[in-house]
This record gives sequence, structure tokens and C-alpha cells, in this order.
Amino acid sequence: MNYETLALPNREKSSVFLKTYLISKNSFNPERKRPLVLIVPGGGYEHFGEREQEPVAVKMNALGFHAAILHYSLAPMRFPDALCDVANAVALIRQNAEDWTVDSSKIILCGFSAGGHLAASLGCFWNKPFLKTYVPHTSEEIRPNYLCLCYPVVTADEQFCHKGSIKNVIGSIPENEAAEICASLGHASMRDVVSIEKNITSDFPPTFIWHTLKDEAVPAKNTLLLANALYETGIECEYHLFNRGKHALALANEESAKADGSHIEKECALWPDLFKNWFEGV
Repeated sequence: MNYETLALPNREKSSVFLKTYLISKNSFNPERKRPLVLIVPGGGYEHFGEREQEPVAVKMNALGFHAAILHYSLAPMRFPDALCDVANAVALIRQNAEDWTVDSSKIILCGFSAGGHLAASLGCFWNKPFLKTYVPHTSEEIRPNYLCLCYPVVTADEQFCHKGSIKNVIGSIPENEAAEICASLGHASMRDVVSIEKNITSDFPPTFIWHTLKDEAVPAKNTLLLANALYETGIECEYHLFNRGKHALALANEESAKADGSHIEKECALWPDLFKNWFEGV
């Protein structure tokens, strides 16, 4: 296994970096290229959920994927700071694909909660003109090929949104910049810009989603709205809505459980295998 921590280019913050978990080459098939899962942990755009990091990377390695973990910009910030970070991370992975034996056509963003919102945001905006103002890469260099969204924040609808995440991701963007971005996307407000379900086009990546009906922090309506938008647009999608389980389950097993034994749900713990089966069939 090869571990490395890499600062993202074009970012001054030392807190923005990529940590790799790359499966070592083997002698019997040294040129084998693997898909890579870029893990985007949640935390409301104000901290990072530790249980949504290394345990997930190790699990993805066990399933045959290279993995990496992204630490992106947190509040206080302004849109699209975090979006630029994930775009730069995807470009960095593609630039190193040959050395890392990564299949550059199989880069998967795996986002949890607010990290799911960030992953889905790049799915929406990777080829939008406004992003080229902020990111020094071509659209194809920052394109995510697939998404795996785990109880993601999706909507800015006042009735169903995770208020902290929406407030933090918009941040302190100047009014003139906000107006330009809104105009370029045909939206009236930044809340529309950060509502994923309002920005789904035919260029959105194939997507695997899971959530729980009893999520107390991010209502299941978030992923219902997203799944419906994907269905209406004809995007390849698999959606699992489990009956039981609180928010931030991570792997939902002993490997990502809290010290008190909470955040274990055997039903939900099937999601990594369900994701792999879906991915291999897309």
C-alpha cells in the first residue's frame, strides 16, 4: 500500500490536501489499472467526520479500488472555494494516473453528507463556464466519472435543507460574483445554485445513492428529490433508502462505530458491496 499526503495546487491553505491509499503494484500484473474512489467526508462544511475517512478508504481498498481522502475548504469561506478544491483534486489524480496505475476513466467521488453535496456539485458544474474562472484545468480534467453519495445534503429548500451546510457552502461570496454565477446558470439566487436537484443535466455522472428514512439531520427528502431529478433526466442511478439508521453512519459497522457502540446498522452496512456491484454493472 502506498500512502502519501499531497497539497493541492493553486491553494494557499495548508488544511486543503489529498491523502492517498493506493494499492501496490504486483509482480503478476504490474500494469493493472484500478478505479479510484475519492472520499469526500462530511461535517456540515465546518469540520470533517473522522469516521468517514480512513475506515472507508480501507474498505474501498479491500474491494479492489484505489482510494484517496480529500480535505477541502471549510467555513469561513465563500462559494466556490470547496468546489475548486474537489475539482483540483480530480485533476491531480488524472495527472498522476499513469504513475498511480489509476484508470483515469473511472474516478469516483464518494461523498458523505456535506461531502456528498460537494461531490454532487462537481457532478453538476464540471463543464459549466463559470467554474473555468476559478479552476485552471479543462472540463475533462476535472470531470468525475461516477458518484457514490452517502446520505448527502442535496437541497436548499427551507423545509428540507441542512441549514448549516447551505449557509457555510455559500459563505461570504461577493454580490457581484454571486450575480454572475446565478446569471450564467439561469438561477435567481445562490440557494438555487447550491440546490443539486435544480442543476441536473444530461452531463451528470452515473450515481449510486443511499440514505436512511430516519436520518434526523438530513431528511430523506433530499435524496428523494435527487433520485427523481436523475430519473427525469435519464441519468443512470441506483438508490437505496434504508428504513433504520441515524445520520453519519459511515460504514455502519464496527469499523466506523463510535466508542459507545452506536452507528451500527447491519442493513445499511451492505452499502459498499451494493455500490461495487452497481459500479461493475454500469
